[in-house]
Amino acid sequence: MQTISFFSIKLFFNLRPKQIRHLFIRSSLTTMKQQTPIAVEHVAGAWYSVPELRLRDHHFTVPLDYTPSQSRNNISLFAREVVAVGKENQDMPYLLYLQGGPGFESPRPTEASGWLSKACEEHRVILLDQRGTGLSTPVTTSSMLQMKSAQELVDYLKYFRADNIVKDAEFIRKHLVPNAGPWKVLGQSFGGFCGVTYLSFAPEGLKEVYLTGGIPPIGDGCTAKAVYKACIGPIITQNEKYYNRYPQDIEIIRDVVNYLQETEGGGVPLPSGGILTPRGLQLLGLTGLGSSTGFERLHYLFERVWDPVIVPGAKKQISYYFLNAFERWLSFDTNPLYALMHESIYCQGAASQWAAHRIRAEHENKLDAVKAAREGRPVFLTGEMVFPWMFDEIHALKPFKEAANLLAEKKDWPLLYNKTQLNKNTVPVAAAVYYEDMFVNFNLAMETAAEIAGIRLWVTNEYMHSGLRDGGGHVLDHLMGLLHGKKPLF
Repeated sequence: MQTISFFSIKLFFNLRPKQIRHLFIRSSLTTMKQQTPIAVEHVAGAWYSVPELRLRDHHFTVPLDYTPSQSRNNISLFAREVVAVGKENQDMPYLLYLQGGPGFESPRPTEASGWLSKACEEHRVILLDQRGTGLSTPVTTSSMLQMKSAQELVDYLKYFRADNIVKDAEFIRKHLVPNAGPWKVLGQSFGGFCGVTYLSFAPEGLKEVYLTGGIPPIGDGCTAKAVYKACIGPIITQNEKYYNRYPQDIEIIRDVVNYLQETEGGGVPLPSGGILTPRGLQLLGLTGLGSSTGFERLHYLFERVWDPVIVPGAKKQISYYFLNAFERWLSFDTNPLYALMHESIYCQGAASQWAAHRIRAEHENKLDAVKAAREGRPVFLTGEMVFPWMFDEIHALKPFKEAANLLAEKKDWPLLYNKTQLNKNTVPVAAAVYYEDMFVNFNLAMETAAEIAGIRLWVTNEYMHSGLRDGGGHVLDHLMGLLHGKKPLF
C-alpha cells in the first residue's frame, strides 16, 4: 500500500462524501498519529471552470505491476474529466483520450476549442495523463535519479508501455463509468497504438475506438527497424518540400553545420550544459518536418540563428536565442520518457538494438550533415528517431545513458497486440490515416488495418500527423460520422 502524509489524511477527512470512492484503511483512527499506510484508490475533486467547460480532477492509486503475484508497489494516476458547461449532471457516454508520445501528458484545456469542444458536445471526456507523465507519478530527469542503478531504473520503466497503460485505463473505467460499462477511446499517434492494444486484450471495455495517425505495426519481434526503414523516404520528401518552400534556408543551415563542425570539440555549448553538434542540429526535423506549421516554425527559428555584429570585428557566433530555442523545441529535459522508451513501443519479445541508429547508418550518404554541407548539398534533417549519442550530447539525458543501452538490448518485452483477437474484432473502429504522415508510415498502417475486423478508414492528405489538433473538430466529427451512419459504406 502507498503511504500518504498526515496532510493527505487531513485532506481526506475534509472531502465531501461524493468525492471519495473505494477507500481502504488498514488501521483504526487511534493509530493515525503513527501515519499508518492508507491506500485511496480514487479521489475526485470539485468541479471548476475554464471558458465554456467544466472540469474535475481525479486521482487514482494503481499497482506499478498488475501481476497478482508481485508486490503491490503503487503509483498514482491523474485524469481530468471535462464536460460542456451545464452538463455536469447529464447522463452522457464517456470518451477516454489517449495522448501521443510515449511520455507526454494530456492537454491542459484553457477553453472550449478544437476537437475537445466537439467531443464535449456529446461526451464526458477523460483526459488521462498516462503513467509517468503529467501528474501520474511523473518520470522526470530528477525523479529518475532516485534509482540506485541503471538496472533498477530499467526494471521500473519496463512497466510504462501500452500494455500497462491499457490496464490503467481499465482500472479507471471500472471506477468512473456507471455500472463499469464500456466507454469510447480516442487515440492520437502513440495513443492510437494503445487503442489497438486495448482492442487486443480488453475489448469488453470498449464501445467505440477512434484512431488518428495511430495505427501501429503489429508484426512479431521488434518492428522498429522496419518502421525507420519505411520512414526514410517520407523524411527525405519532407526535407525537399521544406527547402522548396524556403530555399534561402539551404545556405543558412549549411553555414550552421560548417560552423559547428569547425568549432573546437565539434560543436557549441548549449545553455543547459549539453553540446550542439551537426547531427544534433538535425533533430529539429522531429517536429519541424512532420506537423502543420512546422515548416514555418523551423524557418523562423533559423532567422535568428546568428548573433548580430554590433562591435566591428566581433567574432561570428550562434545566438543564445537559437540555442535556448533548440533545447525547448526538443523537450527531452521535460519529457525524458520519450527518449528512453521510444523504440520499446515497437518491441514484442525482441530487442530494438538502437534500430534508428542502424537504419541511419545505412543512409548516411543522404543524412551525413557534414558531408552534405561540404559538398554544397542541402542538409537533411531527421525525423522521429532516437539515437544513442543523444545520451552524450543532451545534458538532461546524460545520467541515463546506461539505462538507455540496457533498454535497447532488452529482449523479454511482453506482447502488445493479439492478431487473433483483432481478426475477430467486433468493436466499431474508425481511423484517420494521413497519407503523408512522417511519423506513422502509411503502408505499415494499412497492413495493420487489414488485420482489424470491421475498421473504417478515412485516408486523407489534407492533414499531417497533427491533424486532430489542426483540424478543429473536423477530424473527430468525420470519424464519428463513419460509425454513426453519416458516412455510409460505399
